[in-house]
Amino acid sequence: MADAVNGKFFGRAFDRAALERLADWLAVAVAVTLPWSTSATGICLVLWLLALLPTLDAAALRRELSSAAGGLPVLLWAFAILGLAWGDVSFAERLAGVGGYNKLLIIPLLLAQFRRSERGLPVLYGFLASCLLLLLVSWALEIIWIVAPEKKFYVHDKLPGVPVKDYIAQSTEFLVCAFALLALALERARARRAAVAAGLVLLAVLFLANIFYVAVGRTALVVIPILLLILVPREFGWKGALVALVAGSVLAGATWVSSPFLRERVLGSINDVVSYRTDNTVSSASLRIEFWKKSLGFIEQAPIVGHGTGTIPKLFRDAAVNESGPGAFAAVNPHNQYFAVAIELGLVGLAILIAMWVAHLALFRGGGIIAWIGLVVVLQNVFSSLFNSHLFDFFHGWFYVFGVGVLGGMVRRACASPSVATLEAR
Repeated sequence: MADAVNGKFFGRAFDRAALERLADWLAVAVAVTLPWSTSATGICLVLWLLALLPTLDAAALRRELSSAAGGLPVLLWAFAILGLAWGDVSFAERLAGVGGYNKLLIIPLLLAQFRRSERGLPVLYGFLASCLLLLLVSWALEIIWIVAPEKKFYVHDKLPGVPVKDYIAQSTEFLVCAFALLALALERARARRAAVAAGLVLLAVLFLANIFYVAVGRTALVVIPILLLILVPREFGWKGALVALVAGSVLAGATWVSSPFLRERVLGSINDVVSYRTDNTVSSASLRIEFWKKSLGFIEQAPIVGHGTGTIPKLFRDAAVNESGPGAFAAVNPHNQYFAVAIELGLVGLAILIAMWVAHLALFRGGGIIAWIGLVVVLQNVFSSLFNSHLFDFFHGWFYVFGVGVLGGMVRRACASPSVATLEAR
């Protein structure tokens, strides 16, 4: 009797279909928690991985690993492991350096999961719903701040209108949501569903307005026009792109005039650069410039395979000795993903990184909303990585990994089954 009960229990516990469903919904949980809590996301990630791994077969993993989109992230991680051999720091520091690369191993797992799963859309809807709630809270905090500034009602250690994480993370997720909603609005407009399209455009405008008026991320200000220049011609052709350029210029001018916060951020950055050149003053902009200058020197010292995994903090510590002003600050990363990889793994590692991005862009070269969102996720990471080491950050790194993995798996599933592509486009 006891054996029969145990057999039923373990049968239920390791029922593959049940675990697949559980892994899918835990992926939704990761997407929902990602904008809000690092701890909750970390717990969901562990539970998701425990549920997923028993459901994956060797053939599915080999298929993803043999593709450029799934194999190149693993190759970059493997080269970082190899880089442990020549890093001139303690072994603990070398292992700490691997941490930034580890999440890349998840991309082929997600590609395999959502190539087979029909629950990719709930992951996207979960993330969008979570961001909509965050948008509501952000606007509420900002309005309270404007109406009753004497109450100083805001989250401790956060900017007004930024309830969790930071303005860079908030502007990143809002940017992707805005572009996804605009693509969806365009599709609904083409289907002659004008009211739905108008509602989606309004939501997209609220996301963008939050970036420009509440949590101005300078990286987002650079990425938005680049995304428009790349994606609008793809969807509308060059004539449509010209119209969008004119309309965008008018809107940009109106936003510049009406947003003091935006002007303060942009003009403040310009003044910081001027002050750095004339007086060597310390500011966010001057520190970045100093980190980049030193990074180029580090790369020149070991251009082919770099200084080894985990060596960035020591290199900056040594370079800060006897310095003054911005040069006296020892960074733990160069605030540039290209430099972060090239310093540790040289031009070989940088080539793998760029090849990975190209492979992920190629994954979304087709049409449809899912491919559009995938392109936005990858392009946003490619260009924001000029100003931050985003793949090594918790939020930005996992946002990229889950974005590429889930969306890429959905694209591959749709390519394998035209009926699935039709269903997911509705």
